Amino acid sequence: MKATFNPGRLIVLIVTGAMLAGCAAFKPKQEVDRSAEEMYAEARDNLDKKNWRTAVEQLRELEAKYPYGAHAEQAQLDTIYAHYRNNDTGQAVAAADRFIKLHPTHEAVDYAYYIKGLAHYQEDDSLFGRLTGRDDLSDRDASLTRNALDAFNDVHTLFPDSRYAADARARARRLHHALARHELTVAAYYFSREARVAVVGRAKGIVENYPTTPVVEEALALLAFTYREMGLAELSAAARRVLELNFPQSPYLAATGRAQLEQRLRRPGDPGQGEEVKMLAPILGRFGG
Repeated sequence: MKATFNPGRLIVLIVTGAMLAGCAAFKPKQEVDRSAEEMYAEARDNLDKKNWRTAVEQLRELEAKYPYGAHAEQAQLDTIYAHYRNNDTGQAVAAADRFIKLHPTHEAVDYAYYIKGLAHYQEDDSLFGRLTGRDDLSDRDASLTRNALDAFNDVHTLFPDSRYAADARARARRLHHALARHELTVAAYYFSREARVAVVGRAKGIVENYPTTPVVEEALALLAFTYREMGLAELSAAARRVLELNFPQSPYLAATGRAQLEQRLRRPGDPGQGEEVKMLAPILGRFGG
C-alpha cells in the first residue's frame, strides 16, 4: 500500500524539534567545580572589601560544599566576624555559639567567645551615648550587658593567655561598673518616690554584688538614710559606720548629706565614674536579711 503525505504530522515534528532545540539553548552550563581554596579566596576578597552579606553567602556555600577541614572551620569563624561587622548581632551570637559547640577545643575558640562579647557589647548602645560619644552602658538593657560580661569573663578566665584576654578583662570591668550604675539608677528612682523597701533591696544588691565599684559609696548612703526613715536606727547606724570607715571624706556624712545625695543622684551617669575601691570592712549580713 502506498504511503500518503501527512502535512499535519510534519508540522508536529517541526514544532517538537524546535522546542527541543530551544530547551537545549537555554540549558544552564554546568558549574565549574571550584576548590575550597578558590571559594575561600573569593569570600576573603569580599571580606576585605567589606561586602559582608556577599561574603557570608559565599562562606556558607563553601562550608556546604566542603563541610570538613580547615577551610570549613575558617569559614565559620569569618562568618561570625562578617555578621558582627554588618551589625547582625543575633546572627553573630548564633554563629559564635555554633562554633563554640562544634569546636570547644579549637585553637581559635577564644576568638568566638570574644566576638560574641563584642556583639552583645554593641547591641543596645543608647541614643545619648551615640550622640555624645560617651556610650553610657548603664543606660542600656541590663540583660545585654550581662550577656556581654559573661562572654568577656569567659575569654580572660578560660583563656588567660589569649591575645584577647587583656581587652576582654578591661571590657568586663567596664561592664561590671555599668551594671552597678544601672542598679543605682533604679535605686535612685525608688528613693525619689520614697519606695523605701525597694531602695533597700537595690542598695543592698549593689553593696553585696558590686563591692569594689565606686557607686558603693552612694549605695551605703542610701541604706543609711533609708533605714533611718524606716525607723531602723541600728541598721542605719551600721550602714553609716561602714560608709565612714571606707569613705571618710564622703559628703554624705555631713549634716547636708541627704540633700547632697539627692543632688548627685539627679545627675545621670555621674556617680561611679571613678576607680575601683577596696572595701575596708565586711559587708554581707550587716544590713538586715
